[in-house]
Amino acid sequence: MINPLVDRVSEQQALRALLKRAGPSMAVLYGRRRVGKTFLLKHTWPKARVFYFAAVDGTSELNRRSLLEAVARFSGLAISERDYATWRRVFELILELGDEEPTVVILDEYQYLHGDPNENVDSALAAVWESHVNRRPKGRPFVLVLCGSIVRVMARLDAQDNPLHGRLDWKGHLDPFDYFDAAAMAHFRTLRDRALAYGIYGGTPRYLASINVRRTLTVNVVEGVLSPAGAVRGQVETIVAQEHGLRDIAQYSAVLNAIGAGATDRNEIAQQTGLGNDFSLRAKLEMLIELGFITAWRNFGAKTNTPFRYRVTDPALRFYYAIVTRYRNELERDEPLHVWQTYIVRELDAYMGFVFESIAEQAYTRRRSAERLPTIREWGRWEGLDRNRQQTEIDIVARRTDGKMLTGAVKWNHRPITEAVHDKHMDMLRRLGESGHAWAREALAPGAVLLYVAAGGFEPDFIRHARRAGPEIVVWSLEDLYADSL
Repeated sequence: MINPLVDRVSEQQALRALLKRAGPSMAVLYGRRRVGKTFLLKHTWPKARVFYFAAVDGTSELNRRSLLEAVARFSGLAISERDYATWRRVFELILELGDEEPTVVILDEYQYLHGDPNENVDSALAAVWESHVNRRPKGRPFVLVLCGSIVRVMARLDAQDNPLHGRLDWKGHLDPFDYFDAAAMAHFRTLRDRALAYGIYGGTPRYLASINVRRTLTVNVVEGVLSPAGAVRGQVETIVAQEHGLRDIAQYSAVLNAIGAGATDRNEIAQQTGLGNDFSLRAKLEMLIELGFITAWRNFGAKTNTPFRYRVTDPALRFYYAIVTRYRNELERDEPLHVWQTYIVRELDAYMGFVFESIAEQAYTRRRSAERLPTIREWGRWEGLDRNRQQTEIDIVARRTDGKMLTGAVKWNHRPITEAVHDKHMDMLRRLGESGHAWAREALAPGAVLLYVAAGGFEPDFIRHARRAGPEIVVWSLEDLYADSL
């Protein structure tokens, strides 16, 4: 059988290993919606006895009854709801499912079981688990997997103040795919289209699964992302509303819209949304960071009291709020293909600039070991004015674990870049060094490394010219970034 999973190999191996252990094991798997948690679990034990139940965002009583009905169908037992009126009794029943043979029990969206005001679900499970471990037939494997998409709830299941602390045998957090693994699902003929697909769909498996690589990237995007009836568009534009417990959904969407449109600091976000620049806005920004929708950043080397700037992290969300919402009226009125050809195509290069910087950082993590590059302690960027009020932007500013610097430039170019890019980079470092930024002076010192990432490659004289400056030079084109997938 061919493994249908992309990436996720280490998680699959760890979960399979639990069913080979003697005795019971408890695991927790969590991550944002649509990152492939359920798909992973359903393809990890294809030949084992597996009971699967997905809770819903409803009452505790509704989930308890649905779970009992599912257990009855799975086991063939006649189950009376009156005999299982508490979660402790329900968990006793569930853990008995593995008394006859090795069994996996998956409780998906486990966080939705926490709604019972009369019973602490985690405490009930912890108590039953202890007695189950002690009385279970010696050596018989049993795996209980608690899976969920509300990250802040699931991540705390192993916190010291949680009753389940110390009882977990494995804990895994699924992130969206990086650019490289996303290309396995968006395996278009050209590397530029693979990178563009990541910039539009991001690394969420559910979005990527909608791609038909037998059709062009344009057709996929027009029909799935731009069309008002598009499957991916519908999922992305409702993602905030689907987050459990969020209030003022319209305000959260307005914040994302403002950031996607280019508002980077709190004052700009407050002005564009009409929300006050107060605790309420700060709380919303912190919640969006916790959900993984946005990230807060400062210039490399900035003081800790420097205000944060914000950007949309997930490429699919960023494309929606930066591009789709801008042309919402045109997309409703005209054919999406016309809007794509008339407006959006000419904006793609500018849009991909930041995305490609993110790809460069991901690529460094992937390629560092194979190319024996220095490990990184802190990765960032710098943009602003030097002391002469000249605009300056350094795409890569990183502190290595040995204390030395790595800097560089990232270009979403179509033509090979010339030595002028290197000269400009070195000039900006000199100007920033003269402006009092110690890290910039260190980036010019012996032992510093320069990294250039260019989608369109480099002129033949680029490397030779750059090496005259002395530092180690690393250059990557799209062919290098996707080398192992060609």
